[in-house]
Amino acid sequence: MTDTMLPRPTARRAGSPARQGSVLAALLRSPVGLAGILLLAICLLATVFGPMLYPVDPVEIVGRPLQPPGAPGAPSLGTDEVGRDMLAGLLNGGRVTLLVGVAAAALSTLIGVVIGGLAGYLGGWIDSALMRFTEFFQVLPILLFAMVLVTLFQPSVGMLSFAIGIVAWPGTARITRAEFMRIRTLDYVRAARAIGTRNLRIMVRLVLPNALPPIIVISTLVVGSAMLFESGLSFLGLGAPGTVSWGTMLGDNRDKLAIAWWTVTLPGAAIFLAVLSISLIGDGLNDALNPKRRKR
Repeated sequence: MTDTMLPRPTARRAGSPARQGSVLAALLRSPVGLAGILLLAICLLATVFGPMLYPVDPVEIVGRPLQPPGAPGAPSLGTDEVGRDMLAGLLNGGRVTLLVGVAAAALSTLIGVVIGGLAGYLGGWIDSALMRFTEFFQVLPILLFAMVLVTLFQPSVGMLSFAIGIVAWPGTARITRAEFMRIRTLDYVRAARAIGTRNLRIMVRLVLPNALPPIIVISTLVVGSAMLFESGLSFLGLGAPGTVSWGTMLGDNRDKLAIAWWTVTLPGAAIFLAVLSISLIGDGLNDALNPKRRKR
């Protein structure tokens, strides 16, 4: 069976260059989406290039403890409880938080698409078994489960990403299942089955491209959730040893809010802005990828 013999869907595929261009244009026209892109660009530029322009070791003691921002002889954003540079911590810590968020979201999306796609397309007892498996993960206390995984194994950036990704996929699986169930009944999918095209080929070449819009939206939102999870685990002391993240900065200085507001407010604001940017982009993508909302 050659590719030319496969039935073509009546709608343009979600992954085609023309569709990608129209979605990007719609996202840039959306005030919400544009605001999210600008915020995320600031976070990425600061965390990627900031440590190069401000090469200060975030774990090095550079001054007296708890020096406020703008104090004589103090770093620009002050020092924390042991005298470490707050600006260096923010610039370097963002790398860990953003990396864990993206890696965990990628893993959860992969698991969710595979499980949801198989359940939605094949149906029957496979659907029932996979949905019971999904429900089992949905009722788990996911933060506690992630804490157990990180505690049992050596904490690291990779382990944090795995622990968060392995518990964050049920929502993606359910949305993928619903989309595959809807698309499998369309005429071009039925025609592909009628001419003997293998199920795996149909799922990958015909169904998945047209199920991508809602999957992309929820995957974007999972990035923000994963960043919050990483911050929470690091806040509790379960972060990667020897690394600085926004969550560890919060955890190390959590009892200094009353006397040194900047040690908690600055990393908390960084987490808030980064997660807000992801949420705004997700909302903008929802507008851009939803035909009904794009026509407004």
